[in-house]
Amino acid sequence: MLIPEDVVNEIKYRNPIEELVSSYVNLKRRGKNLVGLCPFHSEKTPSFTLYPENGSFYCFGCGVGGDVFTFTGLIENLDYGESIRLLAERSGVTLPQDGIDDSMQRLKNRIYDINRDAGRFFHQYMLSPAGKWGLDYLTGRGLTMATIRHFGLGAAPDSWTALTDHLRAKGYSESELLAAGVAGKGNHGVYDRFRKRVMFPIINIRGNIIGFSGRAMPGEDKQGAKYVNTADTPVYKKSANLFGMNFAKSACAERVILVEGNMDVISLHQAGFTNTVAPLGTAFTAEQANLLARYTKEIVLMMDADAAGQKAIRRDMEILQNTGLAVRVVSIPDGKDPDEFIKKNGAERFAALLEGAVSDMEFKLLTAAAGIDVTSDDGKLRYLSAAAEVIAASDDEIARDLYIGRLSEKYGVSRTALSAKVEELRKKTARKKERKAFSDMVRPKFSGNEINPERRTSPRGTAAEETVLAILLKNPDYCAETAAQLPPEKWITTLNRRIFEVMIEAEKEGRALDLSLFGQKLLPAEMGYLVSLQNSEKAGQNPKTVLKDCIGVILEENLLSRSADQTEQTTADWAEKMKKMVENKAKGN
Repeated sequence: MLIPEDVVNEIKYRNPIEELVSSYVNLKRRGKNLVGLCPFHSEKTPSFTLYPENGSFYCFGCGVGGDVFTFTGLIENLDYGESIRLLAERSGVTLPQDGIDDSMQRLKNRIYDINRDAGRFFHQYMLSPAGKWGLDYLTGRGLTMATIRHFGLGAAPDSWTALTDHLRAKGYSESELLAAGVAGKGNHGVYDRFRKRVMFPIINIRGNIIGFSGRAMPGEDKQGAKYVNTADTPVYKKSANLFGMNFAKSACAERVILVEGNMDVISLHQAGFTNTVAPLGTAFTAEQANLLARYTKEIVLMMDADAAGQKAIRRDMEILQNTGLAVRVVSIPDGKDPDEFIKKNGAERFAALLEGAVSDMEFKLLTAAAGIDVTSDDGKLRYLSAAAEVIAASDDEIARDLYIGRLSEKYGVSRTALSAKVEELRKKTARKKERKAFSDMVRPKFSGNEINPERRTSPRGTAAEETVLAILLKNPDYCAETAAQLPPEKWITTLNRRIFEVMIEAEKEGRALDLSLFGQKLLPAEMGYLVSLQNSEKAGQNPKTVLKDCIGVILEENLLSRSADQTEQTTADWAEKMKKMVENKAKGN
């Protein structure tokens, strides 16, 4: 059952898309629209576009799009119905009890329960004589019992079915255990996914255990991966969560320390630095950056001192550059990671190290000098050329002026010459961005066959269908007339037919042709396809004329397609149909 139109409109009214998206994405106005870096994929040039006029968004880079409910679902890992429920709850709107199918929510609740019971099982096993090996490992790493309990750490037995037997006894089904990711299934049935590992529960900002990270014992790593992590489930998306965020959210109003691993987080929390978080078995993502931007003003990057750690810092800085957050970097001496450093040197020296963090631009300027002999004239020129690129990449005019002054004074070069070089690079970059933006606008991601694979069968007919949909989205009063001339069975591609059927149903029920009608029927990428049509210029200046022409094209293509499929018909029959089609076209029908 659809939620009443007035209720949907009330939720949207209380959750303006511009206001909601701005809490996750740093938006800048471009004409009547707003643009920013997409929170759903990594990019350097903004391709995420918000259309306040019709309450929609679309990313020209990855192709996702939709309305305020679609955005909430993607950013919070919720389905469309759950997004409606969440925004209704936030804004105090009461939903009708039978408005949303809550089967997915029931499954999510069961997974939360499974994870809670699994976490208790791992913790209690570690405290038992059989699990002492896990406790010895953690205390050997310098963790106190208070810290172990605080993070709910535990250990998984060296068994194929200990956990699954325990959870089945509590009434959980095999399918629920598989959905939660605590179990796998092989030739011999269901088995424990985590075996002989120290277990780190992953807890979301609402305090629910959403997954686990299991570390193999030293010396046993060769038998498998060092870490095994829960795969994405209905309640867990590793690219959208951070280890330790459930605790850090209360202590990070001014600053967050971003480290590399679980043990780094736990050791720093134990030492009093409770504003520390880490990614979850994957590289830092735009989704995680936008999560942090909701809670803090500054990020301090503190990766391992090895080459991989330094590379991660540069990658993370790129992701963070358009979040509006200040970014600083700490280089840990002697090639240590944060866990090692604080154990060896203590909290006081770590605090001093933290205060010595450099800005992101200072870090880039320092690393730009790596491998260059700046005492020679040739080396000095090479470094200043690289430094100019670093400075040119900043949109902060004051920062550019400051570092141009410092470098010109330090290396004895003309400030005017260095400024000119920086401005030259900025203009070159701006031209590239303009060309890319135009290219993205005229060749959006959906234009291939990924979203609508049936396009291959009739590119001409599919293009006409897309134009019809674009016209109807802007002129819904044409729906009834279009349906009379072009009923759903005459449409060529299944996706476009599904969209058209929703339109017809809405017209019959007297509902406004709003994106929320499609949210529960289309995937996010399909919603993106629809939004790109809605905001396109396919209709031109004479939509009624274009609509008539497109309907004619679709009917022609439909007839050709059906004729080709009917291989049993005679050549004479086919020729007669083609003759009629040509005659109708000549008459202007």
